[in-house]
Amino acid sequence: MGKQVSPFTKEQLIPQEETLEIFKNKGKLFIGLPKETSYQEKRICLSPDAVAAITAHGHRVMIESGAGQWARFSDKDYSEAGAEITKDTKKVFSCPTILKVEPASMEELELINPQTILISALQLKTQCKQYFQKLAEKRITALAFEFIRDDDGSYPIVRAMSEIAGTASVLIASEIMSNHVKGNGLMFGNISGVPPIEVVILGAGTVGEFATRSSIGLGASVKVFDSSLTKLRSIQSNLGNTFYTSTIQPKNLSKAIKRCDVLIGAVRGKNRSPVLITDDMVQTMKRGAVIIDVSIDMGGCVETSEITSHDQPIFTKHDIIHYCVPNIPSRYARTSSLSISNIFTPYLLHIADEGGLENTLRFDKGLRNGLYFYHGILTNKSIADWFDLSYRDINLLIF
Repeated sequence: MGKQVSPFTKEQLIPQEETLEIFKNKGKLFIGLPKETSYQEKRICLSPDAVAAITAHGHRVMIESGAGQWARFSDKDYSEAGAEITKDTKKVFSCPTILKVEPASMEELELINPQTILISALQLKTQCKQYFQKLAEKRITALAFEFIRDDDGSYPIVRAMSEIAGTASVLIASEIMSNHVKGNGLMFGNISGVPPIEVVILGAGTVGEFATRSSIGLGASVKVFDSSLTKLRSIQSNLGNTFYTSTIQPKNLSKAIKRCDVLIGAVRGKNRSPVLITDDMVQTMKRGAVIIDVSIDMGGCVETSEITSHDQPIFTKHDIIHYCVPNIPSRYARTSSLSISNIFTPYLLHIADEGGLENTLRFDKGLRNGLYFYHGILTNKSIADWFDLSYRDINLLIF
């Protein structure tokens, strides 16, 4: 008799783990979008098209009247998209899920019901200990959208806003340089027979990359400085263009600063942007040159920078025009709102499909990275260290 062959492989005969099927019930979302009250905040998290997509899936969206006015989205646009419009701020804050651009103020936290899900920016450097104590008291689950990670490890909302800030910095510089404001009357653009304007960009991150892209597109001569060779290599390969790049060496930087017409500061630090341009270096610049300090929201990378507002965006020091407005994307409220909305809509529909936020957090590592409060328990170590609070590891709470 021939040798009998088993119909199973050796691996199949080894005891296997039993996989239990998890049944997901689709969750129904009820999202509140309040009007932003923070100074100069003009963005909104969802566009009418996004609201239409969310309500088409059977979810509810309640919007405070006038919340989209700066982005030129009317109450009628939202109403036709299926949103419920109310003038009652308390009613919006009583929704089970609150979606905001800026962090909720202490007054707004008072209006939020216990066990609410709050999705907004956190802006850790502007917070106080009482803010987190209030979240704990109300047993709130909170997500900071600047910490939400994509599958490729990037931070989608931070990147989107950086793209806008980088492009905007060049448009703003171009506007300031015209005689219409206080500038030298120079034009961004490669005009035959006229030497192109010179732009120095500090930082080769996303802001630097998009500022470089726009400057080159307008025909300017660009020099990019960064302490990281990898980033400099990356920016050249991303733009498919060869232009001047240099590591931050005092001699090269001083020389470029003296000659440039526009300086764009786009350097980030761990807790504060490093000051790369001193008061003395600013004094060597051409009269009427323009400084756009995009990193002012982290303290600024130019020693002479001082925070300005969208209403009075510029000041002159040592005959150099400074533009130091934090939150540049808010100046382009509609584009920024559409950009944020494009990122949020798939996340919200994904949360609903997974049967709610709790279930989604179990399987979505990127979303879990944005979580800093879970039913009133602090889950973020950085916040705990910063404010001397106790925290619990989220992986021990949800699995």
